[in-house]
Amino acid sequence: MAATLHVIFGPSGAGKTTYAHAFARREKAVAFILDDWMAKLFAPDMPEPIEYEWMIERVQRCEAQIWATAAGVLATGTSVILDIGLMRKADRERVREIAAATDLPLQFHFVTASAEARRGRVSERNVVRGENFAIEVTPELFDFIEGVYEAPDPEELVGAVISESA
Repeated sequence: MAATLHVIFGPSGAGKTTYAHAFARREKAVAFILDDWMAKLFAPDMPEPIEYEWMIERVQRCEAQIWATAAGVLATGTSVILDIGLMRKADRERVREIAAATDLPLQFHFVTASAEARRGRVSERNVVRGENFAIEVTPELFDFIEGVYEAPDPEELVGAVISESA
């Protein structure tokens, strides 16, 4: 069986990272979680308040390194799970184009929950700082991310695995 590129997407606080970790354990795949990379590499240097340009430059650097590393893992025949944001339709389309250009089997996984549940989950994660905590998502940052996020249309979800958490 060929290695598959599994791509997790959905709004902030939907449970994408929890889903990615569980899926990786179950499927013996390697998960690449953008928030983990950002927290380890850049959180200590993050300006207060957060500057969009500062953040996006580092996100792009992390994504480039994640893609390079994931390509090596896929070449070994091991499936990869990407949890790298993909908040906009154009970002998800770019992933489709990369997979098509490299004849890589692609499976999208859409993880979602109500805005109320997501906001509560993020707030709790900020306090508990458990296994899936990478960086604090303030109410202002949550609102900012909500403004960036573009929900998928029905055509985008054709063939996707859909997981809705309470």
